[in-house]
Amino acid sequence: MALAAAAADHHPGRAHAAVYISHVRYDSPGRDDRSNWSLNQEWVDITNSTRRAVKLNGWTLQDEDGHTFTFRHVRLDGRATVRVHTGVGQDTRRDLFQDRRAYVWNNDYDTATLRNDRGRFVDDVSWGHHRGHRR
Repeated sequence: MALAAAAADHHPGRAHAAVYISHVRYDSPGRDDRSNWSLNQEWVDITNSTRRAVKLNGWTLQDEDGHTFTFRHVRLDGRATVRVHTGVGQDTRRDLFQDRRAYVWNNDYDTATLRNDRGRFVDDVSWGHHRGHRR
């Protein structure tokens, strides 16, 4: 995957929180044709670095424009990652779907922000010339 199409290792030298955004693919490969395949090639990985499972119920993932995905009935096992796809699909333990028909993450700039069920900032990843963090 080209570096221009993904944001990773966003906080060099910083110790990760127990749950954090480990990778973002904001520019799906090929043409942006809004097909479900293309929409599902745009995703955010959320990783639990601890040995204990974490319930993500009520946690949110949001872009700078306010598009918000709320986690429902999600238990993230210890040392596991869940991938949140933009398009439509069947949720599993490893893949969740926002069930959207349009792209969320801007290719040129954006920020993915993860908040817990109390609305408190957990982590974010930015790319390009973004408008700024919303903590």
